[in-house]
Amino acid sequence: MTAAGGGSAVRRDHERPNIFITNRVFPEVVAFLETYGNVDANPSPEPYPRRIFLEKASGASAMMVFMNDSLDNTTIENCPKLRVIAAALKGYDNFDVAACTKQGIWFTIVPDLLTTPTAELAVALALGLARKLTEGDRVVRSGEFAGWRPVLYGRGLSGSTAGIFGMGNLGRALAKRLSAFEMEILYTDPIADRSGEQKQACGTRVELVELLTRSDFVFLTAPLQPDTLHQFDSSTLARMKPGSFLVNVGRGSVVDEEAVAGALERTQLAGYAADVFETEDWARSDRPRSINAALVRLGSKTLFTPHLGSAVADVRRKIETRAAQNIAEALRGRRPPDAINDVDLKPSTN
Repeated sequence: MTAAGGGSAVRRDHERPNIFITNRVFPEVVAFLETYGNVDANPSPEPYPRRIFLEKASGASAMMVFMNDSLDNTTIENCPKLRVIAAALKGYDNFDVAACTKQGIWFTIVPDLLTTPTAELAVALALGLARKLTEGDRVVRSGEFAGWRPVLYGRGLSGSTAGIFGMGNLGRALAKRLSAFEMEILYTDPIADRSGEQKQACGTRVELVELLTRSDFVFLTAPLQPDTLHQFDSSTLARMKPGSFLVNVGRGSVVDEEAVAGALERTQLAGYAADVFETEDWARSDRPRSINAALVRLGSKTLFTPHLGSAVADVRRKIETRAAQNIAEALRGRRPPDAINDVDLKPSTN
């Protein structure tokens, strides 16, 4: 009896769908998904080598993917069991959604949970850069601080003009927070079909040239798409108000990092802060493999964070849980609530 029962349990286990989680997640997320299939979750904060990633993906019925993952058409075609790919993020330029649709695979995102923490970080980066916080920290830690001196004068947000490039959810959340600093808010948007959303915008819509010439702080919150790739190149940067600051929390490749370094060296820009970098944009076959060396050297004029936009513990837990819920719905044969494509419903095997 016991042997037969055990064999039956093994067979049932093998029949359950395999769920591959590519990066480390909260234990409760794994526990939730274990009720829907066999979960293979990366226990490390480091991503799997590509060979291991492809091996695990090829046998999965569902995947939870993250910013440091990339799925092209060839990879997707080699995953015959896949029914759903749940991205624990909002931007999805690293993934071939059209290939997913062609193969009958749901692709889901988490559309709104990242907005607030990323907007908060954008404000922190602007303040940290303009008020020279890292330089001040170094002075105190040097052991030579003897009290107040008339040094490290920076620029405040109050009374300044902020220009926001991208007035989606993130742009609007950022505008509301910057308004609390009594900043004048200007914005422009590279996405033409958001007029309904923009009615709720906090600020004045202007053309890009006016935004560049008037803004003391320019915030990049736009997604990466063909017409925003290197939008802020040497030509665009040359039009910015001399001595202004550039803050990027959208996508790294919206700027040309080499051109930014040049603008800083020429003092066209007073500073550049970023939470995103060109090297992260896997959708680009020509992406640089490291952050521009000149930018790294310009320590007194730059402030960088390692993609911390949504790195708030309770927010990350909610993001992962939402992605897991999308997987669960797909495995039950239902349309996931955050699907961004349309495929034929597949019957549940549970």
